[in-house]
Amino acid sequence: MWDDLTECGPVAGEADGARTEAHLRAFRAHWEACRRGADVPMRADIDPRGIEPLISSAFIAERIAPGVVRLRVAGVHLNDLMGMEVRGMPLATFIAPEDRDGFALRVVDLFDGPAVLRLALRSRRGIGRPALGATMMLLPLRSDLGDISRALGCLVADGPVGRAPRRFGIARAETLPLGGAAPACPAPPLRPLAGGGARPGPGPRDRSHLRVVT
Repeated sequence: MWDDLTECGPVAGEADGARTEAHLRAFRAHWEACRRGADVPMRADIDPRGIEPLISSAFIAERIAPGVVRLRVAGVHLNDLMGMEVRGMPLATFIAPEDRDGFALRVVDLFDGPAVLRLALRSRRGIGRPALGATMMLLPLRSDLGDISRALGCLVADGPVGRAPRRFGIARAETLPLGGAAPACPAPPLRPLAGGGARPGPGPRDRSHLRVVT
């Protein structure tokens, strides 16, 4: 059903700021409803019908390295902002170069916390480009393997896009840790390697396998 994202029109201009804020609350409410207690939802639990008001601004991203996520599925509003198909591109493509390091650190928190991220974004005015504000929300998800390496997100602009591409500086950022959620990659218990431990009992270790190299 996520393939339907590419067939929907843009949400920009559909409603005023109050209605967009209501849509953002509903977007997160669907994610919250998919949680099992305090846990992070599975990617397969997300139903596009539950986020329909923002479906054209929604995306699913995959963690490919610490602080780096790639868009696996993206609505057409993101294509409009960039002026091209964005599926497969890093999400940081939408962020102004001077703010990408800070964005990467917050993405680390998203998965390792885990945490919910909400960013208030601003794009500068230019020739054919009106000043443009936007909101990005990122919500962690578990992959089919159970690790927290996916994210449900949306990027909602609040005015005409103008000439693409549009990149955004971070005006404000909020990080909300999820209490009680299991870590993304729990460390396995330590165990001795075969043949690598100390010999049982007292006495010198056997060094017959060692030889002098000249």
